[in-house]
Amino acid sequence: MYRFYVQPQVNVFTGSLIGYEMLIRKFDKEWKVPQNFASIPVSEQINLLREVANELMFKVDSLSFNLTQSQFVSKTMAKELVETQKHIYPITLVVELTEEREDITVKKERITRFLDYYLKNGIELSIDDVSTKENTYDKIKWLLPFASEVKFPMQNLRSEKRAVEIPGKLIFWRRVAKKFGLRLVVEGVENSDDDELLGALDLSLRQGFYYEKPHLFKISRNR
Repeated sequence: MYRFYVQPQVNVFTGSLIGYEMLIRKFDKEWKVPQNFASIPVSEQINLLREVANELMFKVDSLSFNLTQSQFVSKTMAKELVETQKHIYPITLVVELTEEREDITVKKERITRFLDYYLKNGIELSIDDVSTKENTYDKIKWLLPFASEVKFPMQNLRSEKRAVEIPGKLIFWRRVAKKFGLRLVVEGVENSDDDELLGALDLSLRQGFYYEKPHLFKISRNR
């Protein structure tokens, strides 16, 4: 069985909930992160996505849904997501594009073709985990003109023993976001020190345990 855990994204300056990131989980004695996301049937993910959206209609502006580049250029996935965007309007579906090493064979031209299809149908692009792993600025800068959002993961830099770089990287991505007219969402906000740092940097859009942990989203009707 699969279900979505959700974690809120908030604008702390206005005190408002702007959306949720949806994190799929599999039940095997307990809820766990799936080992192989590609093995999850598209139909299962889409049905769950629509159920969550139906519950949140008119309550949030956006729902974020993670895709690797390989999933992003799947014709089946693209068609289903476009139909889902029509189904869940006025909620905006935001595709968080992750970059994994196995995606290296996905050509930019193919991604661009699918980007055009997604954007024309009201789906927004978010570039996830910037400044970590494969998502360095030099590797993703070609995507920035297509994006609506970038996400900076404080928790990833901590796990990579790069916490000292966080303030400087935040300033860098704040400048990039301003240049390209993007939302900058900072995730991995864990404590009051993080909260104060982001306040000092005038960064309002945040996500993290300090505000709320991911939790199982309860569907009101029986499945």
